[in-house]
Formats: sequence, C-alpha cells, structure tokens
Amino acid sequence: MRSRPARSVRPAHAAEDELLAAVDIGSNSFHMVVARPILGQLRVVDRLRETVRLAEGLDGKGGLSAEARGRAFDCLERFGQRLRPVPRARVRAIATNTVRALRSPQAFLV
Repeated sequence: MRSRPARSVRPAHAAEDELLAAVDIGSNSFHMVVARPILGQLRVVDRLRETVRLAEGLDGKGGLSAEARGRAFDCLERFGQRLRPVPRARVRAIATNTVRALRSPQAFLV
C-alpha cells in the first residue's frame, strides 16, 4: 500500500485570513480557541479557559442548579465577547456528557 502525502489542515472554503473558533463545554471547565489558517497550518490567536464546574450542579433527575447554570452562562458570555470577530459559520462547539445528561440539553445550548 502506498502512503499519501499529508493534507493541509486548512478547512475547506476557509480564506487564508479568516478566523476559526472552537468551544469545548466540558464538565469541569470550558475552553475557547480562536485560530487563523496560515500557510496550511492553524495559528492560535486567542485562547481562554475557565473553570465552571458544570457537573457539580447536575442532579440525579437531569436538572442543573441555578449556580452552575449562572457560571456557565457567565463564561459563555465572556467567550461570546471574544468570538465577535469570528464569522458565525466558523465557530464550532462541543459539549460533554454533563450537557447530554440534562433533562433538556437543547434548552441549555440555545
């Protein structure tokens, strides 16, 4: 079997100077990374990590405490301020099992 050359990490349809962002909604902390594709590689231009302790607020029935919800929304508001220069179509978010375990995960994410 012949090996193929490595592909560029530049996402399809991304302009060379167009910003990209990823948000990781974790059980303990939330992470945000903003990067710019340059010469086929992603260069990080902004990064933020905050301890939110989302899982700490999850009860056995899929509810989330007001305190945990408040910490999460406050953090996401700060992320949103930093993400303003990034085109909406270029932002991706993922959430861990804590969000999936909520009674209404869509309500949390919308």
